[in-house]
Amino acid sequence: MKKSITIKNKEINYTIRRSRRSKRLSLSVSCSGVRISAPYFLPEIFINKFITQKVDWILEKLILFEKKKKENKEVFGDKSYYKYKERARAFVNQKLKPYKKDFEFNRVSIKQQKTRWGSCSSGNNLNFNYKILFLPENVADYIIVHELCHLKELNHSKRFWNLVEKYTPDYRELRRGLRKYSL
Repeated sequence: MKKSITIKNKEINYTIRRSRRSKRLSLSVSCSGVRISAPYFLPEIFINKFITQKVDWILEKLILFEKKKKENKEVFGDKSYYKYKERARAFVNQKLKPYKKDFEFNRVSIKQQKTRWGSCSSGNNLNFNYKILFLPENVADYIIVHELCHLKELNHSKRFWNLVEKYTPDYRELRRGLRKYSL
């Protein structure tokens, strides 16, 4: 449910997601906007109070994401996907070659995803964001290994992470480092 509230002469648009399983309020801010998760029966007055308490943090994050959005738009305009798609496909296919003996996969797709660097389907298809081309090589390698390991473990269990570690021993550092690179 989309809502808005005006605090400190600033209008904050947000989306509320209510859940019967939710035990407490949670707040997230991303390039998509402000999102509140709330227990199903919690009165809206508590949600507004919660937002009011967090308003400085929310505004700071919204400004940061707006700035990043502008920077990314300059670098990655609408035409850049078509410009770099095939280069990204060649890059990913080259990176996949050493793993073909250990992993079986069907199709490799290059997409323009807004929130994911990669994904793996239950049909053994791999999908990668074209912007993987612009990441440091070791970070791109980690993303590729991560998705390949999902071919054997379609979850994030201990077995999955052990498999990732087998191919990328420093995956923890790379995973933390990936947070620096915004989509």
